[in-house]
Amino acid sequence: MANKDYYQVLGVKKDATGKEIKQAYRRLARKYHPDVNLGDKTSEAKFKDINEAHQVLSDPEKRKKYDHYGDQWEYADQFAKSKGQENARWNFEQGGTTFQYSDLNDIFSDLFGGAGIGSRRKRGPQHGQDIESPVEVSLEEAYHGSKRIMQVQTEEPCSACGGTGKVGNRACTICNGVGGKVIPRSLEVNIPAGVKNGSRIRMSGEGGPGYAGGSKGDLYLVVKVLSHKIFERKGDDLHSEIMVPLITAILGGEVKLPTLNGNLALNIPPETQNGKVFRLKGKGMPHLGSTQYGDMFAKMKVTLPTNLTKEEKQLFEKLRTLRPV
Repeated sequence: MANKDYYQVLGVKKDATGKEIKQAYRRLARKYHPDVNLGDKTSEAKFKDINEAHQVLSDPEKRKKYDHYGDQWEYADQFAKSKGQENARWNFEQGGTTFQYSDLNDIFSDLFGGAGIGSRRKRGPQHGQDIESPVEVSLEEAYHGSKRIMQVQTEEPCSACGGTGKVGNRACTICNGVGGKVIPRSLEVNIPAGVKNGSRIRMSGEGGPGYAGGSKGDLYLVVKVLSHKIFERKGDDLHSEIMVPLITAILGGEVKLPTLNGNLALNIPPETQNGKVFRLKGKGMPHLGSTQYGDMFAKMKVTLPTNLTKEEKQLFEKLRTLRPV
């Protein structure tokens, strides 16, 4: 990305905060990710530029050097060391050997085969970019844990150029300068019990490709737990309503209480008032990475009888005379 403006690539101002840079990166990464632009070489190249810009601007120390030295920021320490020295001698370490130079251009000439200052540095092995991808799970899956087969698109680096897109100073003819190819494949994902909104499941080595022989990045699945028709989740506790017939609320009895692990028989004491909340300890969601469980809170909702028979109405009339308002 020599001679490219990292700020312009991410579409942010030079005084952008770290949060603004992160937001811009995520927005652009989603737009240009190879998974949503299958076969689009322009988007693939754009995605690589976005990643490279983010790697520099998201690191405060690298960003400081970039703001001062531009695309030669990686040599900032050497520049600063010799600043203000007359007839300075430059020491540069490479491969365990220290070389000494009297002119900056000599350094770049040696490194880049006579290209001089302004040429792109030959990079060593680089770890691949970590990638985030959303995954939706039901409340039942979050409770029990599950396995999921996902279709993913992964990018394999070109063996001829090591993912750099160039051989020497020319575009790689094998990958047409893209640096690799997109390969669709299936991936089995383990959803652990207890996951909640925002939980991140790490798939080691399933992210972006490494460059020049570097290791692959990781894939992070960001969990979204879908809403449920019966239960409302609050942390690891579950909340629900339980319908109780009027006669049971007055005289007491048992009602069926649904849970995510089957139905339970809940005992209703006589004369239980409408709106009473029953707490069932340990019947909520599992704590992620633990054998402990949250609680369930069931709020009683009394249901009134309908389609009364003549005899039932007479009984309620008698009750009204016995218990006048």
